[in-house]
Amino acid sequence: MKIATWNVNSIRTRLEQVIDWLGQNPVDVLCLQETKVVDADFPRSPLEDLGYHLYVSGQKSYNGVALVSQKPLANVTMGFIPILPEIDPIWDEQKRVITGVIDGVRILNLYVPNGSSIGSEKYEFKLRWLTVLRQYLQTLLSSEPAICMCGDFNIALEARDIHEKVKAENHIMASEAERQALKDILELGFADAFRKFTSEGGHYSWWDYRTAAFRRNQGWRIDHHYLTPTLYDRAASCIIDITPRKLTQPSDHTPVIVEF
Repeated sequence: MKIATWNVNSIRTRLEQVIDWLGQNPVDVLCLQETKVVDADFPRSPLEDLGYHLYVSGQKSYNGVALVSQKPLANVTMGFIPILPEIDPIWDEQKRVITGVIDGVRILNLYVPNGSSIGSEKYEFKLRWLTVLRQYLQTLLSSEPAICMCGDFNIALEARDIHEKVKAENHIMASEAERQALKDILELGFADAFRKFTSEGGHYSWWDYRTAAFRRNQGWRIDHHYLTPTLYDRAASCIIDITPRKLTQPSDHTPVIVEF
Protein backbone atom coordinates (compact mmCIF):
# COMPACT_ATOMS: atom_id res chain seq x y z
CA MET A 1 0.00 0.00 0.00
CA LYS A 2 1.18 3.51 -0.88
CA ILE A 3 -0.25 6.69 0.60
CA ALA A 4 0.80 10.14 -0.58
CA THR A 5 0.20 13.60 0.82
CA TRP A 6 0.38 16.75 -1.31
CA ASN A 7 -0.62 20.34 -0.68
CA VAL A 8 -1.52 21.30 -4.25
CA ASN A 9 -2.28 24.98 -3.55
CA SER A 10 -5.47 24.91 -5.72
CA ILE A 11 -6.64 21.68 -7.32
CA ARG A 12 -8.09 23.50 -10.32
CA THR A 13 -4.77 25.20 -11.04
CA ARG A 14 -2.77 22.02 -10.51
CA LEU A 15 -5.24 19.43 -11.89
CA GLU A 16 -3.16 18.36 -14.89
CA GLN A 17 -0.07 18.08 -12.70
CA VAL A 18 -1.98 15.85 -10.28
CA ILE A 19 -3.29 13.64 -13.09
CA ASP A 20 0.17 13.33 -14.65
CA TRP A 21 1.72 12.55 -11.27
CA LEU A 22 -0.84 9.84 -10.53
CA GLY A 23 -0.12 8.32 -13.94
CA GLN A 24 3.52 7.96 -12.97
CA ASN A 25 2.87 7.24 -9.28
CA PRO A 26 -0.29 5.12 -8.96
CA VAL A 27 -0.58 5.37 -5.18
CA ASP A 28 -3.49 3.73 -3.41
CA VAL A 29 -4.58 6.98 -1.78
CA LEU A 30 -3.57 10.57 -2.51
CA CYS A 31 -4.32 13.04 0.28
CA LEU A 32 -4.70 16.60 -1.00
CA GLN A 33 -4.64 19.84 0.95
CA GLU A 34 -5.42 23.45 0.11
CA THR A 35 -7.78 22.46 -2.69
CA LYS A 36 -9.37 25.94 -2.54
CA VAL A 37 -12.73 25.01 -4.06
CA VAL A 38 -16.26 24.34 -2.83
CA ASP A 39 -17.38 20.74 -3.17
CA ALA A 40 -19.78 21.43 -6.04
CA ASP A 41 -16.96 22.90 -8.15
CA PHE A 42 -14.30 20.29 -7.40
CA PRO A 43 -13.04 18.93 -10.77
CA ARG A 44 -14.26 15.39 -10.15
CA SER A 45 -14.78 14.07 -13.68
CA PRO A 46 -11.13 14.01 -14.87
CA LEU A 47 -10.15 11.93 -11.84
CA GLU A 48 -13.27 9.76 -11.73
CA ASP A 49 -12.85 9.01 -15.44
CA LEU A 50 -9.49 7.49 -14.52
CA GLY A 51 -11.22 5.21 -12.01
CA TYR A 52 -10.53 7.11 -8.80
CA HIS A 53 -12.98 7.54 -5.94
CA LEU A 54 -13.16 11.07 -4.54
CA TYR A 55 -14.04 12.35 -1.09
CA VAL A 56 -13.87 16.12 -0.69
CA SER A 57 -14.39 18.81 1.93
CA GLY A 58 -13.75 22.25 0.57
CA GLN A 59 -14.48 25.94 0.74
CA LYS A 60 -14.13 28.88 -1.61
CA SER A 61 -10.60 30.21 -2.18
CA TYR A 62 -9.10 28.82 1.04
CA ASN A 63 -8.22 25.56 2.77
CA GLY A 64 -9.95 22.38 1.60
CA VAL A 65 -8.93 18.71 1.81
CA ALA A 66 -9.65 15.66 -0.34
CA LEU A 67 -8.95 11.93 -0.58
CA VAL A 68 -8.33 10.40 -4.01
CA SER A 69 -8.46 6.62 -3.77
CA GLN A 70 -8.14 3.68 -6.13
CA LYS A 71 -10.61 1.72 -3.99
CA PRO A 72 -13.75 2.93 -2.20
CA LEU A 73 -13.02 4.13 1.33
CA ALA A 74 -15.06 3.16 4.36
CA ASN A 75 -16.17 5.31 7.30
CA VAL A 76 -15.39 8.62 5.61
CA THR A 77 -16.00 11.71 7.76
CA MET A 78 -15.13 15.39 7.54
CA GLY A 79 -14.09 17.63 10.39
CA PHE A 80 -13.75 17.04 14.12
CA ILE A 81 -17.44 16.92 15.06
CA PRO A 82 -18.18 13.31 13.96
CA ILE A 83 -15.69 12.16 16.64
CA LEU A 84 -16.08 15.09 19.05
CA PRO A 85 -19.79 16.00 18.78
CA GLU A 86 -19.69 18.34 21.79
CA ILE A 87 -17.00 20.73 20.53
CA ASP A 88 -17.66 24.26 19.34
CA PRO A 89 -18.60 24.20 15.61
CA ILE A 90 -16.03 26.96 15.04
CA TRP A 91 -13.35 24.27 14.77
CA ASP A 92 -14.98 22.84 11.65
CA GLU A 93 -15.78 26.09 9.89
CA GLN A 94 -12.48 25.84 8.05
CA LYS A 95 -12.26 22.67 5.97
CA ARG A 96 -9.08 21.06 7.26
CA VAL A 97 -9.89 17.47 8.30
CA ILE A 98 -11.00 14.42 6.31
CA THR A 99 -10.56 10.74 7.11
CA GLY A 100 -11.42 7.32 5.73
CA VAL A 101 -10.44 3.66 6.03
CA ILE A 102 -8.80 1.43 3.42
CA ASP A 103 -7.90 -2.21 4.12
CA GLY A 104 -8.05 -1.63 7.85
CA VAL A 105 -5.88 1.49 7.77
CA ARG A 106 -7.39 4.75 8.99
CA ILE A 107 -6.04 7.64 6.89
CA LEU A 108 -6.36 11.06 8.52
CA ASN A 109 -5.65 13.88 6.08
CA LEU A 110 -4.98 17.26 7.72
CA TYR A 111 -4.32 20.82 6.68
CA VAL A 112 -3.06 22.42 9.89
CA PRO A 113 -3.52 26.21 10.14
CA ASN A 114 -0.48 28.26 9.21
CA GLY A 115 -0.79 30.72 12.08
CA SER A 116 0.28 33.82 10.13
CA SER A 117 2.71 35.27 12.70
CA ILE A 118 3.73 34.50 16.26
CA GLY A 119 1.40 36.10 18.77
CA SER A 120 -1.34 36.88 16.25
CA GLU A 121 -4.96 35.76 16.59
CA LYS A 122 -4.34 33.19 13.85
CA TYR A 123 -1.36 31.87 15.80
CA GLU A 124 -3.46 31.40 18.92
CA PHE A 125 -6.14 29.74 16.79
CA LYS A 126 -3.52 27.33 15.44
CA LEU A 127 -2.40 26.33 18.93
CA ARG A 128 -5.98 25.78 20.07
CA TRP A 129 -6.76 23.85 16.86
CA LEU A 130 -3.86 21.51 17.63
CA THR A 131 -5.27 20.96 21.11
CA VAL A 132 -8.61 19.95 19.56
CA LEU A 133 -6.74 17.62 17.20
CA ARG A 134 -5.13 15.91 20.18
CA GLN A 135 -8.56 15.36 21.76
CA TYR A 136 -9.82 13.99 18.45
CA LEU A 137 -6.93 11.54 18.20
CA GLN A 138 -7.30 10.38 21.78
CA THR A 139 -10.86 9.34 20.98
CA LEU A 140 -9.94 7.81 17.63
CA LEU A 141 -7.09 5.77 19.10
CA SER A 142 -9.41 4.06 21.55
CA SER A 143 -10.83 2.01 18.68
CA GLU A 144 -8.41 2.48 15.75
CA PRO A 145 -4.93 0.91 16.15
CA ALA A 146 -3.73 1.53 12.59
CA ILE A 147 -3.70 5.26 11.78
CA CYS A 148 -1.71 7.14 9.15
CA MET A 149 -1.98 10.81 10.06
CA CYS A 150 -0.65 12.88 7.19
CA GLY A 151 -0.84 16.24 5.52
CA ASP A 152 0.53 19.76 5.65
CA PHE A 153 1.29 20.36 9.33
CA ASN A 154 2.80 23.83 8.84
CA ILE A 155 5.36 22.88 11.50
CA ALA A 156 9.02 21.94 11.12
CA LEU A 157 9.61 19.90 14.24
CA GLU A 158 13.42 20.14 14.39
CA ALA A 159 16.24 22.35 13.16
CA ARG A 160 17.30 19.70 10.62
CA ASP A 161 13.88 20.13 8.99
CA ILE A 162 14.80 23.67 7.91
CA HIS A 163 17.67 24.82 5.70
CA GLU A 164 20.40 26.41 7.82
CA LYS A 165 20.30 29.65 5.81
CA VAL A 166 16.60 30.16 6.45
CA LYS A 167 16.06 32.62 9.28
CA ALA A 168 13.81 30.36 11.32
CA GLU A 169 14.40 31.77 14.81
CA ASN A 170 11.14 33.18 16.16
CA HIS A 171 9.51 32.25 12.86
CA ILE A 172 6.03 30.91 12.37
CA MET A 173 6.08 27.12 11.81
CA ALA A 174 9.18 26.80 14.02
CA SER A 175 8.20 28.40 17.34
CA GLU A 176 8.58 26.40 20.53
CA ALA A 177 4.86 26.51 21.29
CA GLU A 178 3.97 25.04 17.87
CA ARG A 179 6.60 22.35 18.15
CA GLN A 180 5.48 21.45 21.66
CA ALA A 181 1.85 21.22 20.54
CA LEU A 182 2.87 18.76 17.83
CA LYS A 183 5.07 16.80 20.24
CA ASP A 184 2.11 16.50 22.60
CA ILE A 185 0.14 14.94 19.77
CA LEU A 186 2.92 12.55 18.77
CA GLU A 187 3.26 11.41 22.38
CA LEU A 188 -0.13 9.72 21.97
CA GLY A 189 1.78 7.08 20.04
CA PHE A 190 2.76 8.42 16.60
CA ALA A 191 6.17 8.26 14.90
CA ASP A 192 7.58 10.08 11.88
CA ALA A 193 7.68 7.72 8.88
CA PHE A 194 10.27 9.77 7.01
CA ARG A 195 12.72 9.73 9.92
CA LYS A 196 12.53 5.94 10.09
CA PHE A 197 14.56 5.87 6.88
CA THR A 198 16.32 9.25 6.64
CA SER A 199 18.10 10.88 9.57
CA GLU A 200 20.07 13.68 7.93
CA GLY A 201 18.81 17.15 7.11
CA GLY A 202 18.61 18.69 3.66
CA HIS A 203 15.29 17.08 2.74
CA TYR A 204 12.34 19.44 2.38
CA SER A 205 8.73 19.41 1.18
CA TRP A 206 7.99 23.15 0.94
CA TRP A 207 9.93 26.04 -0.56
CA ASP A 208 8.80 29.65 -0.49
CA TYR A 209 7.94 30.97 -3.96
CA ARG A 210 9.99 34.04 -3.11
CA THR A 211 13.78 34.41 -3.11
CA ALA A 212 14.37 31.46 -5.48
CA ALA A 213 14.14 29.17 -2.46
CA PHE A 214 13.65 25.97 -4.46
CA ARG A 215 16.63 26.60 -6.73
CA ARG A 216 18.75 27.14 -3.62
CA ASN A 217 17.03 24.27 -1.79
CA GLN A 218 16.30 26.60 1.11
CA GLY A 219 13.23 24.71 2.20
CA TRP A 220 11.26 23.35 5.12
CA ARG A 221 10.01 19.84 5.87
CA ILE A 222 6.45 20.53 7.01
CA ASP A 223 4.50 17.78 5.19
CA HIS A 224 4.50 14.59 7.22
CA HIS A 225 3.26 11.04 7.66
CA TYR A 226 2.89 10.13 11.32
CA LEU A 227 2.12 6.48 12.06
CA THR A 228 0.83 4.43 14.97
CA PRO A 229 3.18 1.57 16.03
CA THR A 230 1.47 -1.15 14.01
CA LEU A 231 1.90 0.88 10.82
CA TYR A 232 5.35 2.24 11.70
CA ASP A 233 6.62 -1.33 11.97
CA ARG A 234 5.16 -2.12 8.56
CA ALA A 235 6.51 0.99 6.81
CA ALA A 236 8.91 -0.04 4.04
CA SER A 237 9.83 3.43 2.73
CA CYS A 238 8.97 7.10 2.94
CA ILE A 239 10.22 9.51 0.29
CA ILE A 240 9.81 13.12 -0.78
CA ASP A 241 9.27 13.44 -4.54
CA ILE A 242 10.60 16.85 -5.59
CA THR A 243 9.84 16.30 -9.30
CA PRO A 244 6.52 18.23 -9.32
CA ARG A 245 8.20 21.25 -7.72
CA LYS A 246 10.37 21.56 -10.85
CA LEU A 247 7.36 22.08 -13.13
CA THR A 248 6.09 25.36 -14.53
CA GLN A 249 3.66 26.98 -12.09
CA PRO A 250 4.04 24.29 -9.43
CA SER A 251 2.59 24.14 -5.98
CA ASP A 252 5.03 25.40 -3.38
CA HIS A 253 4.75 21.93 -1.77
CA THR A 254 5.69 18.55 -3.20
CA PRO A 255 4.37 15.02 -2.55
CA VAL A 256 5.53 12.79 0.30
CA ILE A 257 4.85 9.05 -0.12
CA VAL A 258 4.85 6.28 2.49
CA GLU A 259 4.75 2.60 1.52
CA PHE A 260 3.73 -0.34 3.67
